[in-house]
This record gives sequence, C-alpha cells and structure tokens, in this order.
Amino acid sequence: MEERKYLTTWKRYMPVIRLHLKKSLNEDQQFKLNITDFESAGDRGKSGYTFNITMENGKVTNNISGSAVARDLYEAIRADEAVIALLQDKNVKISVGKSFVLSIKTTHISAYK
Repeated sequence: MEERKYLTTWKRYMPVIRLHLKKSLNEDQQFKLNITDFESAGDRGKSGYTFNITMENGKVTNNISGSAVARDLYEAIRADEAVIALLQDKNVKISVGKSFVLSIKTTHISAYK
C-alpha cells in the first residue's frame, strides 16, 4: 500500500471539515482548498485531485481505492471521533472537483426501508 502522502494535510483540514459537516445537516456546504497544500504532499499531475466519497453511517459505499487523496481523507475522518459521531444515521457525499472546492452534501437515512 502506498504511503499516506495526504493524511497530514487532511488532518490540518479536519476542524474546517467538522464545522462544514455540522452545517451540511441544514444545507449543502462548499469551501475552497489550498491546492499548494496538496501539491507539496504529492504531485498528482494530470490525474488531478478530484474524487467523490459516498458514505452511509460513516462507511464508504463507493470505490475510492484509485484515489490516494480520497483514501487519506477517509482515514482522517475515521480517526476523528466527533466526525464519526456526526456521520451516524446519515448519507454523506464529499467531493472535490477540478476547481479545488470541497463539497459536502448530507442526507438523513430514512427509517422506512
């Protein structure tokens, strides 16, 4: 397994991510990431830093194995007890697009399945 190049960078962002996760319960959230933070951690070149993570109850439901940036974000999320608590009974989608904006969309899991 490749070393966790982006883990330290994501850990620095966790207070901001935690705040936006809380706010995302009421409305979708977006904030701009500093691209130089990620470029100094590892050069993704043409493949870029874009990814989507979909989670249900804090567990990833899509394949993020191809994205070191996404895997390291998920590892940082799993290490944060406050964030894990926020993710319970929720569907959360976290994505980063080409414009380097991190988006968080949260929905409650329906009790009626």
